[in-house]
Amino acid sequence: MSINYKQWRRVFLFCLGLFAGTAFCMKWMEGDFVQNDQLFTIIGLEIGYSRAKVAAILSGLSEEVRTVLCYHLNFDFAFMAGVYPGIGALCMMARAKSGEVALRSILLALAILQTVAFGCDIAENCYLLKWIKNPVIGNDFELYHLVVAVKWVIALTGALVAIPLVFRKRKDV
Repeated sequence: MSINYKQWRRVFLFCLGLFAGTAFCMKWMEGDFVQNDQLFTIIGLEIGYSRAKVAAILSGLSEEVRTVLCYHLNFDFAFMAGVYPGIGALCMMARAKSGEVALRSILLALAILQTVAFGCDIAENCYLLKWIKNPVIGNDFELYHLVVAVKWVIALTGALVAIPLVFRKRKDV
């Protein structure tokens, strides 16, 4: 028995609530991300900063900022539990509305691939948590950036393909 559109919508709404709650908490913490009187960002740590800058930021954190950053990364694990299953549910909602076999297959693949994005985000956080404890960033920085890029590509592709399809009218009803 397959899950229908309404059931996927319930999953999506639950994930949306989890996403919104955790995003609020994480956004609230970001104002405390200060090192040498300069704000830094999670997105900067993910994709914007060089290896040297990430190492400089993480090695120069006060104990208070280090603690808040660790809290943020721990909230991010809950955030992930809302984001990736939510995007997967969106893909499945779009799939339920589509009658085209190829499109249904693509949407199913994008939904399943959210587990890869989820795994990449977990790996990303593990790298950051490891580097917070010991800010010596070795040759794994390139792998870290690859993991981050894979996460973003899969998640954004799933969301950007599914969202317009969820809102289109179903033609085969």
